[in-house]
Amino acid sequence: MTNFVSNMNKNNKNTSNTKFSNLSQSVLDTIKQDPNKTYNYKQICSHLSITDSSGRNHVIKQLQQLKSKGKIEETDRGKFKIIKGIDYYIGRIDVSTRGTGYVITEELEEDIMIPKRSLGKALNGDEVEVYVYKRKRGSQPEGEITRVIKRKKTEFVGEIQVHEKFAFVKVTDAKIQTDFFIPGREINGAKDGQVVLVEFVEWNEKQDSPNGRVKDILGEPGDHDTEIHAILAQYGLPYEFPVEVEEYTEKLDKTISLEEIGKRRDMRGTLTYTIDPADAKDFDDALSFEILPNGNYEIGIHIADVSHYLKEGTVLDDEAYERATSVYLVDRVVPMLPEVLSNGVCSLNAYEDKLCFSAVFEMDHDCNILKEWFGRTVINSDQRFAYEEAQHIIETGQGIIPCEISLTKKETTIQPEIVVATLKLQELAVIMRAQRMEQGALSFDKSEVKFDLNENAEPVGVYFKTSKDANKLIEEFMLLANRKVAGFIGKQQPKKTFIYRIHDEPNDEKLTALAGIVVKFGHKLELRDKKTITKSLNKLLSDVKGNKEQNMVDTLAIRTMSKAVYSTNNIGHYGLAFDYYSHFTSPIRRYPDVMVHRLLQHYLDGGKTASEDLYEEKCGHSSEMEILSSKAERDSIKYMQVKFMKNHAEEEFLGVISGVTDWGIYVEIISNKCEGMIRLGDLNDDSYEYVEEEFAVIGRKTKNTYTLGDEVYVKVKNADLVKKHLDFWMIGNREAVEKI
Repeated sequence: MTNFVSNMNKNNKNTSNTKFSNLSQSVLDTIKQDPNKTYNYKQICSHLSITDSSGRNHVIKQLQQLKSKGKIEETDRGKFKIIKGIDYYIGRIDVSTRGTGYVITEELEEDIMIPKRSLGKALNGDEVEVYVYKRKRGSQPEGEITRVIKRKKTEFVGEIQVHEKFAFVKVTDAKIQTDFFIPGREINGAKDGQVVLVEFVEWNEKQDSPNGRVKDILGEPGDHDTEIHAILAQYGLPYEFPVEVEEYTEKLDKTISLEEIGKRRDMRGTLTYTIDPADAKDFDDALSFEILPNGNYEIGIHIADVSHYLKEGTVLDDEAYERATSVYLVDRVVPMLPEVLSNGVCSLNAYEDKLCFSAVFEMDHDCNILKEWFGRTVINSDQRFAYEEAQHIIETGQGIIPCEISLTKKETTIQPEIVVATLKLQELAVIMRAQRMEQGALSFDKSEVKFDLNENAEPVGVYFKTSKDANKLIEEFMLLANRKVAGFIGKQQPKKTFIYRIHDEPNDEKLTALAGIVVKFGHKLELRDKKTITKSLNKLLSDVKGNKEQNMVDTLAIRTMSKAVYSTNNIGHYGLAFDYYSHFTSPIRRYPDVMVHRLLQHYLDGGKTASEDLYEEKCGHSSEMEILSSKAERDSIKYMQVKFMKNHAEEEFLGVISGVTDWGIYVEIISNKCEGMIRLGDLNDDSYEYVEEEFAVIGRKTKNTYTLGDEVYVKVKNADLVKKHLDFWMIGNREAVEKI
């Protein structure tokens, strides 16, 4: 933590006014203000409010050092000017938890490494100007931050430490390498040790820490609601709707008029039903099925017509756009839309007339699409299924749902037409999935960690959710709708602005690194060409199923992939092997789907192409909010995992070494996927050193080795709910422990 005495001193008028955290940078920033102007030391001292002789001497010394480094030139005796050149770049900084920064720029292929001492006033994610030092050929570019152009965020979560007339907030995010200094008037009632939301105010040249003010008090550290709200606040995600949004939503006309039905394709007489998780509160997709006189099938993918209620230019639409996505935390959902819409009027509840946007296909027995239709419809769902119920029909071919998996908790008989439809849809889904795999799609079936929670949101059990046939059935028909909608617009000439879900090819360096790791487990990756890579990756993912290394390999394989994002520039979707792909099927929880509905209807009505620049900006915002949402979801899982392990601190667990570094060994517990770290200093049987090429740490005397993929027994050393971090004690290798 920043020393609070020094922070108080720097605000004390009796203290030397030459106290700068980086005087060299301050001098350089002053000269850079006007690249065409020359400065002498007096002008610089005046700008920096330096009046004592010691300070002036320091400035003169820094001027000579900057000159010797080639950053400024002496145009006349005692007059200095910035050297303009190609050594300055603009980019965004990513700070590691160890304090080293990396700036990504458009001009340089490589990231610019920024040592901790050269971060200046930059915080993780800021847009910055960076000066790059001259480097030797082949070495990574290194530089220092010369200016912060734009702050990525201005609100941070942390724990407050209150003193008599001031306070400090120690930020929870390990990537923020400074505390916040809070003047007494800005503490706003926070008590020592509480978790707070602090707002960035300013960061003066002479201060080691930025000034901030307490904007909100989240509660006591470790308290469940405090930590969940802290996760949301850390990523700028709201957990309540503004009053004006709630009021607007309540006043919406939620009736379906005969006039509105007359504008739509009426499909209320077609067999239609939903399949969703048993605990789902909203249903934004339904399937309809009909056997045509020619023996083909008419299959409808019906999606809630959110855009009918969500009108552009309203406070409701503005709020939905800002959120861009629903956030799914372990114990709650933070919806994109107020509940009256998400769980009510837009949700495709059974036995109710609902407005939809639909994709309807005529399909033969081999899944060839013979006809396609897109447009607005009205439906009435005949049945709501949980995945478990649909899975029972698929596995048994019978329509009698036993009470233990029935949503009604009673034995239920399903009408024969729905059983026939489900079995036929399953047959078609299997064919479509096989076709995708043949075309080069990747098959990631990574298990999701889920928790059994008691009434106090305490985790009493951990289980894994895997996709079964019923899940894959829905997935295939949603993929079909997304692909066909994107292709319908994407293939039109002249080109029309549209929103695509794109996924670039994997990173070659990461693939090579993955190949080097999996060979340790007897697997092999072929990296000759695109087709070989895809086939080899799928074989790897299949081969590791059920093995100790499965979760680790699945995770590493996913990390080799580029991130899927939204864009108006279509490059296809590598992971799905689709030339055209969009998001059309989840408008209750994703704003891009709402925009897709609007654009699709606009073009169906004969409208001209929309503004590409406008929609590209909206795509960027949606992608960014999706990333923040994913981080919040992961943090909530980590928090619950730490909470679970804290309650089982006395037990020993079998785990797999999932990572090895020069500071510690990471172990993932097999039974619950909780990951923690064993510090090398805590291995007390020897002094261990990290051997990178072996993915191992090796004892200097005993030559005892812990390597990636080894099974070891561990015990909880520390479970930090605030940092969401686990430390383990090493019990020993599985073989050694089980011999005892």
